[in-house]
Amino acid sequence: MPDSAPIARALISVSDKTGLVELGTFLSGRGIEILSTGGSAKALRDAGVPVVEVADYTGFPEMMDGRVKTLQPKIHGGILAQRENATHRASMAEHGIEPIDLLVINLYPFEATVRGGADFDTCIENIDIGGPALIRAAAKNHGDVAVVVDPADYPALIEEMTERGGGTSAEFRRQLAARAFARTGSYDGAIGRWFAEALGNPLPEKVVFGGERLQALRYGENPHQQAAFYADGSGRPGVATAEQIQGKELSYNNINDADAAFDLVSEFGSPAIAIIKHANPCGVAMADSLAAAWDRALACDPVSAFGGIIATNRTLDGAAAERFVQIFSEVIIAPDADADARKILAEKKNLRLLLTGGMPDPGAVALTFRSVSGGLLVQGRDNSVTAGALEVKTKREPTEQERADMLFAFTVCKHVKSNAIVYAKNGATVGIGAGQMSRVDSARIAVHKAEQAAKEAGLAENPVKGSVVASDAFFPFADGLIAAAEAGATAVIQPGGSVRDVEVIAAAEERDLAMVFTGQRHFRH
Repeated sequence: MPDSAPIARALISVSDKTGLVELGTFLSGRGIEILSTGGSAKALRDAGVPVVEVADYTGFPEMMDGRVKTLQPKIHGGILAQRENATHRASMAEHGIEPIDLLVINLYPFEATVRGGADFDTCIENIDIGGPALIRAAAKNHGDVAVVVDPADYPALIEEMTERGGGTSAEFRRQLAARAFARTGSYDGAIGRWFAEALGNPLPEKVVFGGERLQALRYGENPHQQAAFYADGSGRPGVATAEQIQGKELSYNNINDADAAFDLVSEFGSPAIAIIKHANPCGVAMADSLAAAWDRALACDPVSAFGGIIATNRTLDGAAAERFVQIFSEVIIAPDADADARKILAEKKNLRLLLTGGMPDPGAVALTFRSVSGGLLVQGRDNSVTAGALEVKTKREPTEQERADMLFAFTVCKHVKSNAIVYAKNGATVGIGAGQMSRVDSARIAVHKAEQAAKEAGLAENPVKGSVVASDAFFPFADGLIAAAEAGATAVIQPGGSVRDVEVIAAAEERDLAMVFTGQRHFRH
């Protein structure tokens, strides 16, 4: 492979015209012949950049509404020919094929078309065929050809060619080739996933996952781990779509916790606040305003809230921002923030403010991924929303307020690491037990933390008294329910399904608890 490959002829065919004229002007200024097609040729010609139409170069017209234009031996031969191979040179001479040294191309906007909700036929028409073929050809022959698939790389190409007198180095072409193959792989993966979903088969026999790197992270969960943050192209509002308004660079853990917080608050129709620490909520509340919701969420566990992540499901206003800045937080994520809130938060220079531009649909179908040794676990996200279909298992019916609090607590349970126990009262968590190996331990830890929070607030009574309790899975024994009852809980919501359900129901009856079954669990590991 030559260390430096001169560029005499370039082929440009792009859907995204960003930076096209500037690049074309640079190439033309160096005496490089530019082959181009359709809209790219027109944009260059209109800017005064000399262009040779591909159809004129090949002697073969575009046809079938442009579906066939670059799938032609004079094009692919010019890209794939190895310059130092005598046989290749002889074939080029015999068939009148000229070398193409630079390919600048980006693909039909398939992913954007799908995100825009286009119909099936429109999506099909936005599947690029010639583009990936050209990209793969140039990337394969990167020993002689440079391939650029992203307008963001135009400045680097210009700099490289300027420094090397119009050529490119072998290392630069290798890097471009790697980016090119990643792009076609991601593109084909997006098409495959879309097709599978369109056919009602989101988990096909073979699957490809693609993403675009948004950020190279300093490290992962720990300083010795490498990490980066990628967007999956779905456009689902969240950390990946957010604009960072201020603050330090996001860390791996910041991103993970902010995602958990934002997904949680998206579940609620009323103004809601979630405070997350190490991927678990330490306080969640609904209220008539974000400021009021914050006060109630913070009261659940103010000690754990220190250094946490705050999420809102409404535009952040000044009143709520004033309260937020009273404690140290790492990240605030919200759909938007008004001028007053931005001004207040700007005083905290290191506080990261993320604005997503919208809320995700909690009921939308989506996949989640987890790596295991040698493979991936793929599943649909837990998008089930428990509504009013609750089966009362005790003689005492829950009151209207208990029923509302049950649904709130059970929704929060979806976002708490198993085994999960959540106590709630009047639309706010008052105690959370997360990630214990025993469900009764989760129940007791939640009560203990509620007691500690009450002492901090100078309250005489544990706020768990008079609350409802939610369990993400069934009580395998009555001990967890008994612990909740002894702490003062008055109603229980759980999936049911244990072989000891009769014992658990009897324990609830003995203590005059109302208990409902949902028939659905919400493990989160």
